[in-house]
Amino acid sequence: MTEYLLSTALAYPNIDPILFEMGPLVIRWYSLAYIGGLIFAWVYMTRLIKIEPAPCTQEHVSDYIFWAMMGIIIGGRLGYVLFYNAGYYANNLGDVIAVWDGGMSFHGGFIGVCLATWWFANKNKIPLFRFADIIACASPIGLMLGRFANFINGELYGRPTDAWIGMVFPTGGPLPRHPSQLYEAVLEGLLLFFVLYVAYNFTNARKKPGLITGMFIIGYAIARTIVEQYREPDDHLGFLFGTDFITMGALLSTPMILFGLYLIFRPKKAAI
Repeated sequence: MTEYLLSTALAYPNIDPILFEMGPLVIRWYSLAYIGGLIFAWVYMTRLIKIEPAPCTQEHVSDYIFWAMMGIIIGGRLGYVLFYNAGYYANNLGDVIAVWDGGMSFHGGFIGVCLATWWFANKNKIPLFRFADIIACASPIGLMLGRFANFINGELYGRPTDAWIGMVFPTGGPLPRHPSQLYEAVLEGLLLFFVLYVAYNFTNARKKPGLITGMFIIGYAIARTIVEQYREPDDHLGFLFGTDFITMGALLSTPMILFGLYLIFRPKKAAI
């Protein structure tokens, strides 16, 4: 049976995670995914602010990208430490800052970006939710690039499968597995970007500040929850609460749905 599954599995491309290396200089696809996502966000946000009503200036967007990057890195790392491996890091505090060893959490990065956005908007007297809406529109492409980088790294792969799309990952054992990173790239990235693009450019959604942001949050949470049913849970966590379907990623996505619903359905007088 194993031989049959291997014979029908798709070939994993085995792309080197390191794009370029010269002495101490090492450029990885994962790093380029972060950089590419931020560059795209800057370019796309400067385009969106040309559509009335504009929440900020191009200078604001340029300044904000730095704070978004800090929110992603600090929040993503602390989120991984607290949500996924708190016991280990409590006994190895020096490893908390070892980002180069891997370990980032989207949900932590999301919280970090939310705090950075709130601080930046207040500091510059920018309408918070109108600003957040253009950030939400630009975010899915960064998520897509990050998932492609996970795929290249051969990490965060899916559960074993006998489906035609299964792949044998270098560190995933002998059985074909779901390429769950690509599922996430399509759902959290391309599909969500298209939905928000249409909503912002061709509907009146942008006229209710926070609505686009709520759509992004709910869209991501639903996509992540779906993919978690195919993704291999972390070895040290496994499934939660004695189930065979609740993972940490799915659990952390639940409050996101509630927050997104609040943004979409909150009273108009609560708009900022």
